[in-house]
Amino acid sequence: MVVPSIPANCQGCPHLGQSLLGSCQHSELALISGGKVHQSYHKGQVIFQQGGRPGGLYCIYQGKVKVSKISPDGKEQIVRLAKEGDVLGYRSLMMGGTYSTAATALTDCVVCLVPRTDFFSIINQNPQFSQSLLRLLAQALGETEERLLHTAYKPVRERLAEALLLLYNLFRPDTDTHFSIPISRDDLAALTGTAKETASRLLSELREEGIVATQGSRITVLNLAKLTHLASLYS
Repeated sequence: MVVPSIPANCQGCPHLGQSLLGSCQHSELALISGGKVHQSYHKGQVIFQQGGRPGGLYCIYQGKVKVSKISPDGKEQIVRLAKEGDVLGYRSLMMGGTYSTAATALTDCVVCLVPRTDFFSIINQNPQFSQSLLRLLAQALGETEERLLHTAYKPVRERLAEALLLLYNLFRPDTDTHFSIPISRDDLAALTGTAKETASRLLSELREEGIVATQGSRITVLNLAKLTHLASLYS
């Protein structure tokens, strides 16, 4: 894994403008820069465990991450996908309990950790940061409610299309270049909310219809318009 050069000061981060930390003042960014640590994770490594104690706010500098919940019977459900500039673990920090979910690297990742003391210090002194955090919490709640409704009422085929569309937007590069989505059948099933066998069968149907192409664990979207239409049915 090639670790990128991370700016010593958060002001030099290329993802600052799209991050929660973008609402911080210069002095606050200096505080974060002085206390943050960064860690590299290989694909499949756990960033934080469900049931673990929050140590701070995680900011993704490089890579893609899945946030999932494990049921008592061991079944995984992916509840969120995250990319560069996104923050993780803020809800558990605010609640003061343990992590209700786990975060795992979908690709090789570099993640910065802002200590909890610095996180709460900024909350207490920066109303704009607090408002941005509240909006983030409200957005996450709305997305969770929508996913619950889709799981309850949307057919599995349409949910699979929706999952593929989420992955397409997650992995789509900034430049207009050809790309494929690296995702295991297990993760695709966990994101769709179905069994692995069902996800594989429905993915084969989409391949036969010319909507996607597959090669091993990589998926390429061939017809974005059809996939978008399928994902929007029953919404």
